[in-house]
Amino acid sequence: MFVKQLYTNCLSEAAYFIESNGVAAVIDPLRDIEVYLELAKERNATIEYIFETHFHADFVSGHLELAKATGAKIVFGPDAVTNFNAYIAKNNEEFKIGELTVKVLHTPGHTLESSCYLLLDEQQQPYAVFTGDTLFVGDVGRPDLFSGNLTKEELAGMLYESLNNVIKTLPDNVIVYPAHGPGSACGKNLGPNTYSTIGEQKESNYALLATDKAKFIEEVTSGLSTPPSYFPINAKINKEGYDALTAVMEKAMQPLTPAELKAKAAAGALILDTRPATEFGDGFVPGSVSIGLEGRFAEWAGSLLPFDQDIVLVTPPGKEEETVVRMARVGFENVVGYLEGGFPAWEAAGEQKDLIITVEPDELAMDIPHDENLVILDVRKPAEFASGHIKDAVNLSLIDMKDPGNLADMEDNLNFYVHCQGGYRSIIACSLLKREGIHNIRNVEGGYAKMKDQKGLVVVQEKPALN
Repeated sequence: MFVKQLYTNCLSEAAYFIESNGVAAVIDPLRDIEVYLELAKERNATIEYIFETHFHADFVSGHLELAKATGAKIVFGPDAVTNFNAYIAKNNEEFKIGELTVKVLHTPGHTLESSCYLLLDEQQQPYAVFTGDTLFVGDVGRPDLFSGNLTKEELAGMLYESLNNVIKTLPDNVIVYPAHGPGSACGKNLGPNTYSTIGEQKESNYALLATDKAKFIEEVTSGLSTPPSYFPINAKINKEGYDALTAVMEKAMQPLTPAELKAKAAAGALILDTRPATEFGDGFVPGSVSIGLEGRFAEWAGSLLPFDQDIVLVTPPGKEEETVVRMARVGFENVVGYLEGGFPAWEAAGEQKDLIITVEPDELAMDIPHDENLVILDVRKPAEFASGHIKDAVNLSLIDMKDPGNLADMEDNLNFYVHCQGGYRSIIACSLLKREGIHNIRNVEGGYAKMKDQKGLVVVQEKPALN
């Protein structure tokens, strides 16, 4: 028996490769499938099944790509309806993987078709359960993501039944392999680990400790943040199908001169710069949006960028293909070229550039008493802001800056000092402000993590009313 978790930090996503006696299966694959094909080659195995735990909303699954490449059967659980050829399994139906068995456990609640896959070993004993978004380490899947006309309360009720009638009946030693880890927006507060056991989760996961259905529903549905805007787009793509990644790459991998990039932008294309935040701040193509590859790139790209507008790239040299693949993972098929030679080529051509002034927290502390027009703009999430922020700071979360209307009231005479927790999101925010013609901004180096210990900056926890 061979079981491998393939974890992608950028998306907090886990796919799985199972093999026994030359027969293999993949669970919840990403769109770029080479890693699964390489594993099959290494194991001298044939991929015969692709198991999908549900219609994913946070990434585009590789089920169609992998099925086309291998001839494997795509399997969904009960109640799934697709626009492509797939096998809709029955509850408790079993599939042989060499000497192993995969058993379908229908567990609606996160979505209607959500299913877990129980892996039985060579002796037909429960070994591991691949729980998708039904059960995470320390959390469960949110019940408010696009399942027909059902309310989140109705789905939460289904989830309670699934957890109590299916998940909690499994032996304590069964390994729990979820589809997501910490940072995923598919739950509220996932734990730090990417796997656990049923026994550990029975002892520590609030959702499995719950014994009252009404209280469970209230707890699971309260405090849910607004799901990222790309979630319904990805869910629809996964249900209806998508273009081959090779076609997406061919369209995107078009080298552009500085003049050609300017022409694309003049025709309406958005310029996306994926260099590290520090490099972007030192100089960039005017009008660019910064989303660095070093952070949660795909998630922020999906949350902030348009899916119906051409995009041209400025990347670190040699990172063009990686950028396109990571964007394709969340459904982008509208990249139409990249700046050949990266930003150095732009500078070498003598083109105009913009920059973002960065200041240390001590400079902000010195400026506060002398600048009546100074505004500290905290772009963290409301929950982060509420847990502690600089006195008199204004909270406008980065996700809300996608709407230019939220930036319209920023007066020209104000001087904005922008920060997040560590510096990644604040550079993105500064780039969005610059695009809207707001240039009197400074990025605070090190973000709140550094600011909270700066003498002269007062930390408070009360949450002032937002304008």
